[in-house]
Amino acid sequence: MDRKTRAAAEQHFRGAEGGVQGGGLVPRGVAFIPDPCAFSYADFVTGFLLPNLPCVFSSAFTESWGSRRRWVTPAGKPDFEYLVRKYGDVVVPVANCGVQEYNSNPKQHMPLRDYIAYWQEYIQHGGSSPRGCLYLKDWHLCRDSSAEDLEDVFTLPVYFSSDWLNEFWDALGVDDYRFVYAGPRGTWSPFHADIFRSYSWSVNICGRKKWLLFPPGQEEALRDNHGSLPYDVTSSTLMDTRLHPAQSSPPLEVTQEAGEMLFVPSGWHHQVYNLDDTISINHNWVNGCNLANMWHFLQQELQAVQREVGQWKDSMPDWHHHCQVIMRSCSGINFEEFYHFLKVIAERRLLVLGQGEQGTPGHSVDLGLGLQQAVFDIGRLAEVLASVVTHPDFQRVDTSTFSPQPQELLRQLQDALGTTRAL
Repeated sequence: MDRKTRAAAEQHFRGAEGGVQGGGLVPRGVAFIPDPCAFSYADFVTGFLLPNLPCVFSSAFTESWGSRRRWVTPAGKPDFEYLVRKYGDVVVPVANCGVQEYNSNPKQHMPLRDYIAYWQEYIQHGGSSPRGCLYLKDWHLCRDSSAEDLEDVFTLPVYFSSDWLNEFWDALGVDDYRFVYAGPRGTWSPFHADIFRSYSWSVNICGRKKWLLFPPGQEEALRDNHGSLPYDVTSSTLMDTRLHPAQSSPPLEVTQEAGEMLFVPSGWHHQVYNLDDTISINHNWVNGCNLANMWHFLQQELQAVQREVGQWKDSMPDWHHHCQVIMRSCSGINFEEFYHFLKVIAERRLLVLGQGEQGTPGHSVDLGLGLQQAVFDIGRLAEVLASVVTHPDFQRVDTSTFSPQPQELLRQLQDALGTTRAL
């Protein structure tokens, strides 16, 4: 990030209520970015990240990826022989697209070689199987592989380098939000928005996908008369005005070709179909631009839990603590863990800032986006942390063992901002 881009980003959030990104004006279509040499990180930030709009990058952006050569046959199909030889013993999660379980699909686990055997049989039988329509989803290839093994699979595009979510989990060495999806023609993902209101990017290593994209807020018109969102936005039941009294605008529809990369903005609900035998690499990510969206989402999640168990508020000891426990089990994170997420990123950015001010070259925690990115990040962290520490439910969290204490971390961030005016 350069100084001009940082200034534009800071100006953008000064005018945004609570720093929360919406969809803005609904675009007529999704922009296509053809040439890597003519599209900079600054172009992406100002054109798509800040206005929270989707875009498709051409296959030229991923043509050097090893996975596009090794995982794919000359005919453009998945190279099953290579995948079995390389990853056959890896146990992967597999969803059954033909079975609805709430608003998702039930999963099982199996070795990749068994899933590929199923996939080949599915093709041979004309796109059907007595086992159903199975889709390999959320395979943590990065988490389960060595850095050396991943070197030639893909290269993280610079546009998505400011990735706090995976930076945090990498620092803990526990988990990540980097996935491989793979499945035959006809596999699909039900209607949803990405976890924590994260951004996502998705690259088709081979095959094509059809995306139905709904800007933030448009999903509200899809709720039924009980307030629930649909499992399948193409279902004929959405035409029944007794069940769905509101009328929704049509989605943006995108056909993503092999090698192309789609940016899905924060809070955009979507439904996705594989039009061919398809393999994709997908990351969820959060950074300073959608941090407030994540915080807003977590507050909504806690409120939903509190409504569900509100009748026991007066009779249940430590009711507020139990709400946080339930929230974590449902959402994957609670207010305590959110603070630790902020703390890890804040301490790393403060280190970058300190080293940058001293002129220390090659600092290990700089993710390649420079001092201006660190300054921008510190500003966003300070704004969201200021909201967190004053939230009544966060004030009920036992922070006695936190180091630093939340107010102290906020002071460090605010003090650091005071030193960056000349940068």
